[in-house]
Amino acid sequence: MAPLAQRHLLANLLVSIPLLLATFSGIGLAQGPPKRSDSPPPAEQGRIRVTVNLVSVLASVTDGQGRPVPDLPREAFELFEEGLRQKIEVFEPETQLPLDLALMIDGSLSTLKELPFEREAAAHFIRQVVRPGDRLSVYEFADSVTQLTGFSSDVPALQAAARRIEPGAGTVLYDAVYLGARALGKLPAGRRRVIVLVTDAGETTSRTDFDAARRAALDAEALLYTILIRPVKSESGRNTAGEHALATITDSTGGAMYYPEDVTELDATFDRIDRELRTQYRLAYYPEPRPPEGSLRRIEVRVKPPETEKDKGEYLVHHRKLYLTSGPP
Repeated sequence: MAPLAQRHLLANLLVSIPLLLATFSGIGLAQGPPKRSDSPPPAEQGRIRVTVNLVSVLASVTDGQGRPVPDLPREAFELFEEGLRQKIEVFEPETQLPLDLALMIDGSLSTLKELPFEREAAAHFIRQVVRPGDRLSVYEFADSVTQLTGFSSDVPALQAAARRIEPGAGTVLYDAVYLGARALGKLPAGRRRVIVLVTDAGETTSRTDFDAARRAALDAEALLYTILIRPVKSESGRNTAGEHALATITDSTGGAMYYPEDVTELDATFDRIDRELRTQYRLAYYPEPRPPEGSLRRIEVRVKPPETEKDKGEYLVHHRKLYLTSGPP
């Protein structure tokens, strides 16, 4: 093509390009990029997103002599919710979760003779159980509940508080469980929550009833360990209503009841609780099928019995039997 013709063609193209751009702008290019929609795609509009919470269960396993059984494998455990087997997603053979513990001592007149022993046994227990990262609070209860210390790892201060527990009239047993559980429930999650209650179980003047006390303990996911001091050994000579109520709450939360024959056995009883807290298994699962919101669910943990002739016998496992799902009922 001749040079003159090439120059004419180039000139025509330069004139046409602005016209083409103007034409395209009229059909939408000048409108900018398409706006981003905040609505999900049609395929996702009918999809419901639900968060399923991990349910954590602490289990203590003992042999026929009441001794903790350590080092069991995951395969030894079976976990059920409402009778349906669940998949164990988390298994810790000796949980390292730190401990928050409310130590509650009954100072009612019915335990007046035993109170000096209770104080010293509690001080001994504090020295044993509180380890780095753990926190404990000392309470006394009689006709009311008094928190003597905040939750702390200061062992000497905690022991001093235990030694100044004073006697009083009445026994607000349900109030003690309720207020201890509420205090634990306000602490950060991701820790073990425990109530240790030393009492004669002679409930007299609580404002809180049994159902509220049990629900508070379940809601806080607190284990209740009860040490029952019985000034009168025969059931016909004492009011056992509070005792039976405590046994029910203790079993629901996964704790344990202890019945020392004499107050001088308190040290040994505290030792058993300390050993158990240090040899707990932690199991966790995502409930399947998903439970309704605000419902009370039943849990069962089973442990396969030992197979060797030396260890032949049944293991006893205790754990919380109930939990409350989140959300409105």
